[in-house]
Amino acid sequence: MVSQEDLKVVLDELHRLRTRVPQLTGALAAGVDGLVVAHDTPGVDPEGLSALTAAALGVAVRISDSTGHGGFRELLVRGEGGYVATYAAGRTAVLTLLAEGRVNVGRLHLEGRRSGARIGELLDAAEAAAPASRPTGRPLGAVSAAPPIRTRTRTPRTTSAEARPATDS
Repeated sequence: MVSQEDLKVVLDELHRLRTRVPQLTGALAAGVDGLVVAHDTPGVDPEGLSALTAAALGVAVRISDSTGHGGFRELLVRGEGGYVATYAAGRTAVLTLLAEGRVNVGRLHLEGRRSGARIGELLDAAEAAAPASRPTGRPLGAVSAAPPIRTRTRTPRTTSAEARPATDS
């Protein structure tokens, strides 16, 4: 489990990153399972972005593995209005950055990789310091060849016949 102090350090790193790269419009650290660790994403839903990052990560990991290019390191998406870059951050986390279209992509990669490494070191150390709080085996959501497994709970559906009010004829 990550302490509040560690989470503050991660959030401070996100703020420093946004200061170093002024064209960043948001920064998010998340577990590979889609859960938010820390964020600085004004105007963007961090939970939604984290879930989408986990989905994109699952595909990126599989592509990298199936082509024989090794473990996941980064993913870059260029849209009409800018970039979304995701970097590995240790064994169980990722760093996702949102940037304007005019960002220097080389600088984005340089700073994103550095911050991802710092955040990864911190989160991996926090995880190693609290082994009793998680089950043994593979760390939750660790980057692997398979995407994270998610289960959904379904609510029973009501058929139209069941939904009609009873009437006396």
